[in-house]
Parts: sequence; C-alpha cells; structure tokens
Amino acid sequence: MKQNAPLPRPATLLPTVRQALVVAVFTLLLSLLLHKLSRTPYAIVFGHIGFIGAVLLFAYSAADRLRPRWLSTGKARLMAVVLAAPLAALMTAIGKEGRHFISYLSDIKTLSGYIMMVVLGVLFGVTFSLVAMRAERRERERADRLQVELEKNTLERELVDARLRLLQAQIEPHFLFNTLANVEALVAAGSPNAGPVLRHLIAYLRAAMPRLGDADATLGAELQLVRAYLELMHMRMPDRLRFSVATLPALESMRFPAMALLTLVENAVRHGIDPSPSGGHIDVGGRYDNAAGQVVLWVADSGVGMSETAQPGTGLSNLRSRLHGFYGANARLDLHEETPHGMRVELHFQPGERQ
Repeated sequence: MKQNAPLPRPATLLPTVRQALVVAVFTLLLSLLLHKLSRTPYAIVFGHIGFIGAVLLFAYSAADRLRPRWLSTGKARLMAVVLAAPLAALMTAIGKEGRHFISYLSDIKTLSGYIMMVVLGVLFGVTFSLVAMRAERRERERADRLQVELEKNTLERELVDARLRLLQAQIEPHFLFNTLANVEALVAAGSPNAGPVLRHLIAYLRAAMPRLGDADATLGAELQLVRAYLELMHMRMPDRLRFSVATLPALESMRFPAMALLTLVENAVRHGIDPSPSGGHIDVGGRYDNAAGQVVLWVADSGVGMSETAQPGTGLSNLRSRLHGFYGANARLDLHEETPHGMRVELHFQPGERQ
C-alpha cells in the first residue's frame, strides 16, 4: 500500500475518544515535568500545555475534512499541526495578558517561554501525528487483509460446492447405466429371476432417485441404499453372493456424501464377485474412534481381488475428491488386498473437519 495514499475522510471534525485520552495523559505528564523544571504553578503550566494540546488535536482531526483535494491527508495534517502550534501558544499569551500581550512577549524571559511552547508543540504535535497516521494505516491494512481473506474463503467454499455438484452429476448416470446393464443381462439370459429383479429394481430406483442429489444425505440413508442394492444383487446371483451390512446407530445421522459407499459396493460386485466362479462375501461396516475423533468405514469382499495390472478408476478418484470436499484434506481412501483373496476399501475421516 502506498505511504502517501489518501486516508478515508472521517465523518466528523472531532477527534476519537482514544486520541483525546492519549493527548490528555501526555499533557498531564508534560505539564508535571515543566512544573518541576520551571517551578511555575502546576495549574498554570497545565492550562497552557493542555490548551495547546487540545488545539493541535482538533487541527489534526479537522485537517482531512477541510483540506483541498490536491493536498494529501498526511501533508494536510502535518501542516495544520505546525501552523496551529504558534497560534495556540499566542492565544495563551493573549488569554493571560489581554491587549498587553505584545509588551508581555517583549520580555526576553516570557518570549523564551513562548518560543519553548511553540517548539514543544511542533515537536510533539508532529511526532504524535506521524504515530497516529501510522496506526491508522496499519488498521486499514489489517481490515483490507481480513476482507481479502473473507473473499478468498467465500470463493474457496463456492469452488468446493461446485466441484461436489459436478462429481455428483458424474456419479448418477454411472450408477444408472451399470444397473440397467445388469437388468439387460438377466433378460437376455432368459433368467426366471428377471421379472422379480426388475420389479425390485423399479421400486429401489423410485426410492433412491430423490436422494441422489441430496447435499444433506446421511450415513443412515446411505446404508439403506447399500442394503437395498445388495438385496437386488443377491436376487440376481443367490448362490454366489452373500453379504452383511452393519448397523451403526451412533453414526447414522452423520452427514455423508451420497452414493459414496454404494460406489464401493458396486465395485466389489462388478470387479470382485462377478468375475469369481465361486462368488464371495461382501462386508460393509464401520467404527468411530472416540479418542481420535476418527471414523473408519469399510467395504470388504472375498472376490478375485486386485489384479497386478489393475489401476484405480474414475469412481475412486471422484470419491477421494468428494471426501476431501466433505471432510477436509486429511480424509483418505485406502485399498488393501485381503487374504487369501479379495479387496478391502477403507474411508478414514473426521466428521467435523472440513477446509
């Protein structure tokens, strides 16, 4: 920020309470010091010094409001203080001697006192003005930084929300296409289960669709979808798929990204159970660590496991991004191979953490 940048014009000509208190304390102390040095009664010294301090303070406050536009605030305040110091000292002499103030100032001793008050007024007035303007500049810079930080946080929050909406839009058609492909396979194979599976699928989609775009989805709603989906898959391959879905009453009301667990379960069915001749078991569970405030959710299957050439797909990449958007950068997704075969995917996050 430029040092000579004009400061905002105050709404009033009067100084602030803080400025008045600082000047009052300083004039009291300076008057006491001059009283000790000159042995002049304290009331007289304080009367002169206090009056000069008050005049300089009002000159400082009014300068910005009354200055011409071609003169910067800082220069206007310094000029006002320098010009006000001799005038204020002269007014103290007039106030004391009236019309005889010229003869009063003709005396070397009183003239020396007058000059000393002018010098002190200019010296301390300029010093206090520079300190006050520096404090105002720092306060304004701090307010500017806070405003920039506020705007930055707002933009980051809007960016995270936009990314979440985009990821959600990518997941919904992905899930629907895979589900309809499963139904097509049953119909093409002439399976007697095709009719019941289709009816359950329609009922499932009717219940699930309103939740797909729900930004306030909960873990409890997600577990219901997972159970319904696994029931459908179990009807499609009753001899090859077994499953268990844990009940987590303490976590069911927790805000949770919709379709996150369902994406992992769908991957377990498609990449773990479907390719396995003997099928397998899918386990969906979770726990909450009170000490660490950490939640762990998992989807484990005993299918064929991860092949050596397999690479994590778009679904897992999207899921990581959504976890970061919901729970902050410390949230993570871990992949583990199960023994003797199968995969286990774990979600680690703190429910209250979001950046």
